[in-house]
Amino acid sequence: MDLGIAAALGLVLGVSLLAVLAVKARARLALSRAKHRSLGGHSRLSRRIAALVPGYSFDDARFFRADDASAEVAGRRRAEFERLSRLFRTRYQRTLDQTKEAARHISDLQFTESYRVPFQFSRLARTSFPMGSFLASSEGVKVTDLDGNASYDLTGSYGVNLLGYDFYKACMDRGAERVDALGPVLGSYPSLVADNVARLARISGKDEVSFHMSGTEAVMQAVRLARYHTGRSHLVRLCGAYHGWWGDVQPGVGNPLPAHETYTLADMSEATLEVLRRRNDIACVLVNPSQALYPNHGAPADSTLVHSRPDAGVGRAAYAAWLKELRAVCSERGIVLIFDEIFVGFRLALGGAQEYFGVEADLVTYGKTVGGGLPVGVVCGHHRYMKRFRDDRPADVCFARGTFNSHPYVMAAMNEFLRHLDTPQMQALYRDLDATWDRRTAALNRRLAERGLPVQVTHLSSIWTVCYTRSS
Repeated sequence: MDLGIAAALGLVLGVSLLAVLAVKARARLALSRAKHRSLGGHSRLSRRIAALVPGYSFDDARFFRADDASAEVAGRRRAEFERLSRLFRTRYQRTLDQTKEAARHISDLQFTESYRVPFQFSRLARTSFPMGSFLASSEGVKVTDLDGNASYDLTGSYGVNLLGYDFYKACMDRGAERVDALGPVLGSYPSLVADNVARLARISGKDEVSFHMSGTEAVMQAVRLARYHTGRSHLVRLCGAYHGWWGDVQPGVGNPLPAHETYTLADMSEATLEVLRRRNDIACVLVNPSQALYPNHGAPADSTLVHSRPDAGVGRAAYAAWLKELRAVCSERGIVLIFDEIFVGFRLALGGAQEYFGVEADLVTYGKTVGGGLPVGVVCGHHRYMKRFRDDRPADVCFARGTFNSHPYVMAAMNEFLRHLDTPQMQALYRDLDATWDRRTAALNRRLAERGLPVQVTHLSSIWTVCYTRSS
């Protein structure tokens, strides 16, 4: 080959390679700009750092002065800590004894007990201030432990207890009576499933419904359907949002493997919208609407929405504006928008986050309270996204099954819950929901301020979060 031709071909190939690399570098830069600056926005980095953090514990002195408090304040903290420790050991002795014995064999108890406080405080908290995990009964919004102590249940069973425990007991009892003749027959449907589907379709504004065994499974199926119908690989989750413990939606700390087909991008960010506009590998965007209370920050837990940030929340109007922008870009780019309403469903409005924010999602997931006290996950969507097979390619299917999907007792308890939503009492409650909780929030904040306490609450309809207004 002539040297001139070879040189020309080499130049063309070199320029072509540089052009490809430039495009990839630009895409990578755009992706980096769309990540939140916190560790929560950098999943791989957070996992690497977490693996390197050594374990250590504060001694007794440092435990009470971790924020460089004065000796007088530290002394008051120690005295109150020791008083509560003595009180708990006396008042909750039977409950604590059973918890300690059971923890030897229940791995979940070992984990929660170790991580209920930051690890530096864990040793002293475990040895001096143990917490009980066993209960004997419930009534309304109170639970009673093995020692007969009744307490207000501020955990709400991780979001299940929306209407009081007596209501869910009734849902389960009445539901069980209605399907008792059928019993635990699986594979077919009890007749009341048709009513559940009709009610959920009306509430969600969608055509079709599928049932699953947990909220995590519902999210897994929603993402799988989005990938199946778009032919794209990646999901986008917004920084800080929780969507269950499936690996693809938990790419950071807690997942032993990296989630290679997940992008974690900043919430309420123009840079995120730009990534969605430019990339061709994004199948769906997952939104947990409760993030309006703490965009780009992780919720403490389903059971304790407590923050040390005085500026928690951006407000309904601001988050609605963001969701409308997100909806427009997803529609423009053929990206499936998924609202994960496992926790917030039925807490914001009868029609959920779609009604509350005025934005329609393509797929919606429900769970927790919709089961009427029993475990369940639900996916609602239009036919174009819910269909699991192709008429022209019969071997190309989107598989999803579960032995206990549509379990008769779960479906019956769910039906009791859904029917209750149509009662005049519930209709009236939903009509005045925001006004009611606005008044309650204002009244509580006023009383907290009058007493000089460094605590305020903010809310998203009936979902509250507690904010400490001073660092400590």
